[in-house]
Amino acid sequence: MDYLSINRNAWDTRTGIHVESEMYDMDGFLKGASSLKEIELAEVGDVRGKTLLHLQCHFGLDTLSWARKGARVTGVDLSPEAIKKAIELKKSTSLPGEFICSDVYGYERLATPTHDLVFASYGVLNWLPDLDRWARVIAKSLKVGGHVHLIEFHPAFELHCGDAYFSHKEPEVSEAGTYTENGDGQMVEMATWSHPLSEVINALIGNGIAIDHLNEFPFCLHRSAEGLEERENGRFYLKDAEHAMPLLYSVKGTRKGD
Repeated sequence: MDYLSINRNAWDTRTGIHVESEMYDMDGFLKGASSLKEIELAEVGDVRGKTLLHLQCHFGLDTLSWARKGARVTGVDLSPEAIKKAIELKKSTSLPGEFICSDVYGYERLATPTHDLVFASYGVLNWLPDLDRWARVIAKSLKVGGHVHLIEFHPAFELHCGDAYFSHKEPEVSEAGTYTENGDGQMVEMATWSHPLSEVINALIGNGIAIDHLNEFPFCLHRSAEGLEERENGRFYLKDAEHAMPLLYSVKGTRKGD
């Protein structure tokens, strides 16, 4: 199965929907607003003068938001439409940055250990069949002592939403709409994989990345699924749950010396 072509087409289609959505708030971004959320702002910290590689960057809002904070950014995404839009945004905002159209594994041939930070967030790992290869790309892209920051939907939440918890060799192929408020009826075919938390951590450790922290959060930062309610400003919790469930997690790792 050519899962890359399936998912490239899905994200080409989604890009056109997302740039018009209220959720991504393009107007606000063009006026100077940041798309970054509270978790990454707290955990990544000061990026001024640092080189930052953003894997699976979509159409570059977060990438360019890091540039606004002083990082020297490179964004990578498999969707030509997303990268085209990212380059347009870079030009229209006069923000510095480089954007490369490549899937994560294909980027390995370009990876050099020159980055202080590698960043990836919110719904990225389920598009990848092999997390060991993903972690290898991260390790090859980081300077010794450089950090990876991952913020991702918790696999327990994915299980609650009907997805598998443990990994499976073959992808789940399905048709689904997108997660923005303007995506009703816009169905695309997608190929996805599940990854337990242990697989994420072990892939990073196995590629020479020491784990600095693993944090779990009982909220999402947008209404990413049915059954969520906003109890605090910008924080969405499972309603009618007897106990709090982890909905997001974050990992910080440091590349060790050879």
